[in-house]
Amino acid sequence: MIREGVFVNKDTIAEMIRRFNGISKITDEGVEYWLARDLMNVLGYNNWRSFENVVIRAMTACKTAGYEVENYFINTYKESSLGKTGIRNIPDYMLTRYACYLNKRMETRERLKESEKKLSQNIYERDVDEKGFGRIRSYGDMALFGGYSTQEMKQRLNIKGNRPLADFLPTLSIAAKNLAAEMTNYNVEEKDLRGEGSITDEHVQNNKSVRKMLGERGIKPENLPPEEDIKKLERRVRAEEKKLTDKDKCFRGIQSFSQ
Repeated sequence: MIREGVFVNKDTIAEMIRRFNGISKITDEGVEYWLARDLMNVLGYNNWRSFENVVIRAMTACKTAGYEVENYFINTYKESSLGKTGIRNIPDYMLTRYACYLNKRMETRERLKESEKKLSQNIYERDVDEKGFGRIRSYGDMALFGGYSTQEMKQRLNIKGNRPLADFLPTLSIAAKNLAAEMTNYNVEEKDLRGEGSITDEHVQNNKSVRKMLGERGIKPENLPPEEDIKKLERRVRAEEKKLTDKDKCFRGIQSFSQ
């Protein structure tokens, strides 16, 4: 759930992981948690209202997944200085690791969509058609997934139909694809690369670099298990949000009628 506009590269991710682990806290009972306002800064958000919307969406996803929201998202307060006038308590949330994960998977998938959309725009401006864009992405997937093509990965993960591979990938694999796409976008613009061949070479090398980074940590992305279809998760979230909205409207209507 990296804030849009934050450029992502290998060093950026390493620094974010370090900062993420650095702001974790432990309750007296030994439970690890993160404060949402601390996490907001690490992820590049500078507006609490925007980030709180992200947290609320994750709470809805948690509920629709069948978990008790109160076990993963806890309302709390944080002291904020008022200068000479003293301090005040402002709303905050205590988030478990699972709560952070729910935020991250949905937001990471959105970031990949944006990166790939930007990549398609970049290459169309540089003498590559739609079929060429498909080939570039396919070669990139082969480089990332150890020689498996996009279609072969869909078969390994038992993905039916024409659904995008990324909708079923674990968060780590989605983030890996996003990092490679961001690197390609950057170098295509920086070096003004043109033509399918040169852009393919660039995208393949970036995916190989990301794969090498994962391999150094003992991770082979082609062996990671699939996760729930993110479209199903999004549909459940929207349905639950609609229920909550309808309940809120009903409650406000009752209040208005009783006054």
